[in-house]
This record gives sequence, C-alpha cells and structure tokens, in this order.
Amino acid sequence: MSVSSALIFGNNEYGLEIAKNVTHRYSHISIFSLDDIDISSVCDFKIEHFDLSDDWDILREKHDLDKSIIFCALNDEAKNIFLTISLRAAFSDITIIAMANNNEDANKLKMAGATKVIPIVETTANIITDMLKKPIITEVLHNILYQDSALKIIQAEVKNVERFNEQYPADIEWSRDHGVLVLSIIHEDMSQEFIYSSKAKHNLIKNGDIFIAVGYEEDLKEFKKFIGDDS
Repeated sequence: MSVSSALIFGNNEYGLEIAKNVTHRYSHISIFSLDDIDISSVCDFKIEHFDLSDDWDILREKHDLDKSIIFCALNDEAKNIFLTISLRAAFSDITIIAMANNNEDANKLKMAGATKVIPIVETTANIITDMLKKPIITEVLHNILYQDSALKIIQAEVKNVERFNEQYPADIEWSRDHGVLVLSIIHEDMSQEFIYSSKAKHNLIKNGDIFIAVGYEEDLKEFKKFIGDDS
C-alpha cells in the first residue's frame, strides 16, 4: 500500500524543513507541536497540538495510519525517545523515522522502536537544514530515509591537511578517490559553505575544517583516518 501522508512530530526548524522537503512526495502533511505556540503564520502546513500522554487512538481517528509515515524530530531527546516508544506501542507496523543528536541516542531510539534513525549532531543538522533545498542533497537524503540503505551522515575534522596537497574542495573527486560524498564544509570560525559554491572553489582545505560527508560506514571510517580525525 502506498504511503500518502507524513506526520511530523516537532515544530522546530528541522521539522519544518523535513515538511518542505517531502511536500512533493506526500499529498497530506501534518506537523505536531508539543506546545500551544501557533506557527501557522510561518509555514504552509497544518499544525496539530499533541501531548505525550495522549491517547493515540485520536491520531488514528484523524489520520489514515496505514498510509502514513511518522517523523520523530523533537528537540528534547528524552521526549523524542518517549514519543517513539509510545508510537511504536500504539502502531506496530507504521514506519517511524527518528532524528538523534548522537550515536548513543540513536541506539536508544532503535531500541525504542524506530524503523530508521538518522544520527545528527546539532551543527550537522543546521548544515542539512540549509542544504535540503538543493536537489542533489534532496536525492541523497531521500536514499538515506526511504531506501534500505546503510548510508550514514557524519562530520569529520581535517587534521592531516598535507594529504590534500593544497587542493580546493570542488576539485577533488570525492567518490572516486575516497568512496564518500562531501556535502559541505564548516570552517574554524563556524562559517559554512556548500561544497560546490563559488566560495568553496576559492578556499583551500585547511586543518580545522570540518567536512559533512555521506557514505557507507567502512568508507567513512577510512576517510576519517585519511584526514586524521581519530574521534
């Protein structure tokens, strides 16, 4: 049965960007808010209030859950885990995509019943939020979210800059040479830029630069070793 609805729990910036990113895929999108703040004036999506103690039968009455996918994107990780547990207990077969701040929370969310967990630190989340509007990134994230894929997103710090021999980021064949796709760079002053932006084409790679990269786990581990990130 095809999925036609996206139910997004989290009225934060990332939740809104998820909604914008999937609007072409689903005919019905609802954002659920834990508070009473009315954000309908800043977005084009239906906002529904919910409480973590809610009887989820109300959700079933309002939405066709057999044709829905759920995103758990609350800012508070403990509440996000509790939400995931509650939704999984109520709806055993629904697909739940949960956002985690780190790998530890990702493991907790998997145990809580999430179908798929995307571990992202706050900085990475902000980068992804900015890039969701770019078609190439939309496709990458689509593959991570919806396909049976082992792709992961990480951030890794450059400590062996000599490995790049004074190269510019846009001149490197990341996939061919390293088996990963570098999406963006965060500089030491926390400024950030898309890998193929005009600015990135004129900034040499430096120690302290942080790459936001997508790839398979083993390739990402080797890539981190290559650039000297031992975290």
